[in-house]
Amino acid sequence: MNKTYLIKLTQTLTSVTPNAAEHKPAPIPLPPAQPLPTPVLHPDRPQLKLGLDVHLDFLMAVAQRGHLSPQAPRKFTPDQLVEQVGKWVAEGLAVYCVQESCGFGFVLHRRLVAAGAQSFLITPIELNGKRKTDKLDARALCQRLARWLDGNRDELSPIRIPTLAEQHRREGTRRRQFLTREIRCLANRGHGQVAEYCHQPLPHRWWGARNWKKLASLDAWVLSVLEKLRELILALEAQLKTLEAELVARVKDQPRPKGLGELSLVILDGEMCDWNRFHNRKQIGSYTGCCPGEHSSGHQRRVGSIDRMGNGRVRTLLVEAVWRFLLWQPEWKAAQRMKVKLAAGTAMKKKTVVALARQLAVDLWRWRTGRCTLAELGWVAA
Repeated sequence: MNKTYLIKLTQTLTSVTPNAAEHKPAPIPLPPAQPLPTPVLHPDRPQLKLGLDVHLDFLMAVAQRGHLSPQAPRKFTPDQLVEQVGKWVAEGLAVYCVQESCGFGFVLHRRLVAAGAQSFLITPIELNGKRKTDKLDARALCQRLARWLDGNRDELSPIRIPTLAEQHRREGTRRRQFLTREIRCLANRGHGQVAEYCHQPLPHRWWGARNWKKLASLDAWVLSVLEKLRELILALEAQLKTLEAELVARVKDQPRPKGLGELSLVILDGEMCDWNRFHNRKQIGSYTGCCPGEHSSGHQRRVGSIDRMGNGRVRTLLVEAVWRFLLWQPEWKAAQRMKVKLAAGTAMKKKTVVALARQLAVDLWRWRTGRCTLAELGWVAA
């Protein structure tokens, strides 16, 4: 009986070519990843944990020394707390503070750090169920901080603190949104006044030079009201025009994909603060709030609507950008993978656009951090 043997080739083109490694493209150097806030422990110094419930004119603080029970809540002004923290640090204590992020910015955080404490901010969470007081919240934060310092990293999720320059850049884009909203509010007020007292519609942008001349036939009292509104709108539009010119100047000569305007890119850069803060695609996807909600148990998996737990301004901007990308970027690789769902009807198309918004954030992160080029994503430069 004749046996047949199959010879497996163990050599490849790369192994038989001695200089194949020399033709490999050089890897693109990536910027260093920014770590999330973590505590620096000092075994030789006793610990003092502070849970802070912050208000505008006062704050409630609960302190815990070492592993003892938390002390009674104390009421401080911001200046009194900073002074007291400085005394504790001078006594040799390692002071750790935690507070919930709110509309008061990071002024108190920076003052505590300057006084020698380690300060952390977390997103607002439900601390005590249906019972909520300043004292209970401060005590709960202090206890969570103690368990977090002992090694339970699930107790707190500190947020990244932007620098003052990053805050200023972000405030420019948010001020543009504020001015646009105020102009729209004043314009709608004018429409309402004319509808109430004259029972007739106003043209779009009725305060413009061309349309304003057409309103001379209105009632004199109504016209005087519109004139005051018009002065406010023109003043706000002048500010808006100057602000937009400053924003566009930030990315004037930078390459960008077709379908993503200069203002959109500036707003995304401002809201992200620093694209290098994200370590992987999961983090940037979660920041957008476009991840699906889930209610699963056992063998049953149920995926629902998006959780909307991220930055709402970024999410809105990304969804708008996806609709433009579908028009101006037909070779976008992410959209090519979902072309069947995009053609499956209006409802499915809208859901797919939201999914593409999350993918667009990932692609923009890869592009802005130098991990890939526009061509590798299937994008055409503007």
